[in-house]
Amino acid sequence: MNIHKNARLTPLRREEMALAVMEGGLSQAQAALKFAVTAKVVKRWVERYKAEGRAGMADRSSRPRRSPNATERAVADRIVALRRQRLTGKHIASVVAVSPATVSRVLARAGLSRLKDLEPAEPVRRYERDAPGDMIHIDIKKLGRFDRIGHRITGDRTGQSNDRTSRKGGAGWEFVHVCIDDASRIAFSQILPDEKKESAVAFLNAAIAYYASLGVAVARVMTDNGGCYKSRAFRAACKALGLKHIRTRPYTPKTNGKAERFIQTALREWAYARAYPTSDRRAAELPVWLHQYNWHRPHGSLKSKTPISRLGLSEDNLLRLHT
Repeated sequence: MNIHKNARLTPLRREEMALAVMEGGLSQAQAALKFAVTAKVVKRWVERYKAEGRAGMADRSSRPRRSPNATERAVADRIVALRRQRLTGKHIASVVAVSPATVSRVLARAGLSRLKDLEPAEPVRRYERDAPGDMIHIDIKKLGRFDRIGHRITGDRTGQSNDRTSRKGGAGWEFVHVCIDDASRIAFSQILPDEKKESAVAFLNAAIAYYASLGVAVARVMTDNGGCYKSRAFRAACKALGLKHIRTRPYTPKTNGKAERFIQTALREWAYARAYPTSDRRAAELPVWLHQYNWHRPHGSLKSKTPISRLGLSEDNLLRLHT
């Protein structure tokens, strides 16, 4: 039972109050004063205790015993049936000859307020490549630059309008290019000035070089359908590196979910974790956080092991690579 946060009486106090009156210790007026309620409330609980005993001290549902104006079951069933034919609420109201509000209430009770509720939820399909390097996920996150502590910390948006273009005196934007290995979750990231094809190609080459330094040969790269990834330059870079380029299905970001999830983690634990005085200071902390993420941070999907543990490196190799 959920007790209202402002309730003066719990079932135990109701019983105590009723017994105090019934046993002659207090009058109803005195009990009302002692328990900070009205005499009418005291009378109600005393009568209920006489009729039902301790069981009567529990809260009862406020739902009425009868609802003579409730929508008939046959009408409600027809509304639901028409909804399953993908009719809109107003269309259903005109067909059934009831008000749109009635249709809305019936559909809400049936869990069919939105048309997409008619379709069963697509089951979550989780996958993981067998070996590090089988596939890497790449994505980009746009972050605003700043030259003082940002509004997420201070709450002050003065001078931090959405228009950050240099033409209007704004600090501008920077673009966090991220990459994460599907099997090991080892991540790599760089902050670049834009999300154009030249930056995307440069980041791809840097990411492949980083994984190669760990002894990981990359075979595939997955990206979304951003313009830089659909460019001929990126396609040529993938071919030159011997990579198979896989693009996600349009409007389906969950296909590239590991990169999306890594971006959320990076924002929470790095970008917005501290009150950085400037965006340059924030950028300087990115390599430090990446090292922590790859080498020391337990990862939930890896049974609380670190991403680097998935490489199966010997102790000597770990010491050589740990800088």
